[in-house]
Amino acid sequence: MKKFLITVLTATILLNILAIFWQGFADAYSAYVFPIWVGTLGRLTSLAPISVGEIMILVGVFWVFIFVLGLCAILINRNKTFRSVYLGYCKATAGVLIIISCIMTLNCFINYRTTPIAEDSFEKREFTVSELAELRDYIVNKCNELAQEMDRDEEGNVIYLSEDGTVLTESDMKKVAADSMRGISDSFPKLSGFYVTPKPLFFSGFVSQQYMQGYYFPFSMEANYNTIMYITNKPFTMCHELSHTRSYIMEDEANFLAYLACTKSEDKFFRYSGYMGVLNYVNNAFYKNVSKEEYKSHVKPSELVRHDNIFLAEEDWKKVENEAVLSTETVKKAADTFVDTTLKANGINDGKASYNRVVELMLLDYYE
Repeated sequence: MKKFLITVLTATILLNILAIFWQGFADAYSAYVFPIWVGTLGRLTSLAPISVGEIMILVGVFWVFIFVLGLCAILINRNKTFRSVYLGYCKATAGVLIIISCIMTLNCFINYRTTPIAEDSFEKREFTVSELAELRDYIVNKCNELAQEMDRDEEGNVIYLSEDGTVLTESDMKKVAADSMRGISDSFPKLSGFYVTPKPLFFSGFVSQQYMQGYYFPFSMEANYNTIMYITNKPFTMCHELSHTRSYIMEDEANFLAYLACTKSEDKFFRYSGYMGVLNYVNNAFYKNVSKEEYKSHVKPSELVRHDNIFLAEEDWKKVENEAVLSTETVKKAADTFVDTTLKANGINDGKASYNRVVELMLLDYYE
């Protein structure tokens, strides 16, 4: 076992070095090797009705708890037998960490080093504020237009119906999400092939406190989504997380691919979700680059759009807060720090701010 772990650790280090210093290796890996893990591990975990990744996290938390508990016990009781058992547990922990590092490298880290979409699919150029304004107005107009076409309940909330008026479920949404992703595979070949089944997060309340709409779990190759968030967020989020399972690990690229997949879908609900998913990014970018007078002179999001442009409904937020173990402020701050640190550790210098770079990709696509 010791030789095996040393081999795994050595291979993990070498793979990271290759990916960092040889972009061609990372590109080839994401195109030809990464799909193997999706087709095997991803296909297997898709059979489970629940998120396998969440179970893994719970096991990990329990493992750490036992580790800390054992350390405290050793400090109190220096029994040789107990110390020997705990030393074995420490060795097992070291082995687990090596395996974790290997899986993260294979299913996540290498993909951070691939050629960016902006370089691979577009000719780089600069944009003027007037061009940004045109894109922004286009997105707002699309949102306003599609908001009028949405089916709604008595309270004005969007509901997902088929053309014959049948209420569609999240299972239907998952199928459309995969088909929508395949729909843009002519432009992005890595999006073709098998798709994992998006999984609902059992701990969506805790995820909501992090202001997160979904997660990609590299250890289980799963695309997970927040079940509590407002319904218009779900198609965009499913496509975003599915992008990660096709090796597009950069957040701005996953946003961009979700935008394209949704807005090019034949499903009007998905098209609305696609435009709504990027509305805040492009609107905020425009607001920061013009005067208030200039901003006010442009088309405004309609009342229906403002009604739908939410993360959680008010009653859902109240339920989350009432059931919360920790304060939302504490959870969000910790989550932001973790995500920002993880991104920067993988060469994304602007950390969480990289999500906003989707606007550049949208501009490149819009003016191509």
